Amino acid sequence: MNPQALYKISYGLYVVASMKDGRFNAQIANTVFQVTSQPVKVAVCINKQNLTHEFIEHSGLFSVSILKKETPMKFIGTFGFRSGRDIDKFEGVNYITGKKGTPIVVDNSVAYIEAEVVNSLDVGSHTLFVGEVIDAEIFDDGEVMTYDYYHSIKKGKTPKTATVYFEQK
Repeated sequence: MNPQALYKISYGLYVVASMKDGRFNAQIANTVFQVTSQPVKVAVCINKQNLTHEFIEHSGLFSVSILKKETPMKFIGTFGFRSGRDIDKFEGVNYITGKKGTPIVVDNSVAYIEAEVVNSLDVGSHTLFVGEVIDAEIFDDGEVMTYDYYHSIKKGKTPKTATVYFEQK
């Protein structure tokens, strides 16, 4: 099997955030998609080892901030390669809180979605959380960051907890 074939599936780059006991956490994710239109539902796939997973399970809420094409690598690194167990990822980051209090990252985002978990599916190393959309807004009409652009132009790396990670042999 050539796992590189799976890289041909189109992905975006997002900040998925949640909360627990008055604390916020967020991470970079590439697996976010709309699953229904009536009612509007989206799904996110989150590694069980990530703190964001724990926060989503606890609160039953998540937000998705859709990143701009120009998002700096340092910003992506903070949310994608650092743990919320070690740092406050929201320090120095512009954010708002959604209708249910979910943190929503404004910096480097073109739009956001806030959702309440209505179902989840254990898919092995990850959980697929399905959320009914509570709110969604557009910040600006800029181009969105694709996972392909992140890899091919920005030369970004894939963390071990990502849905698309394959160990190099």
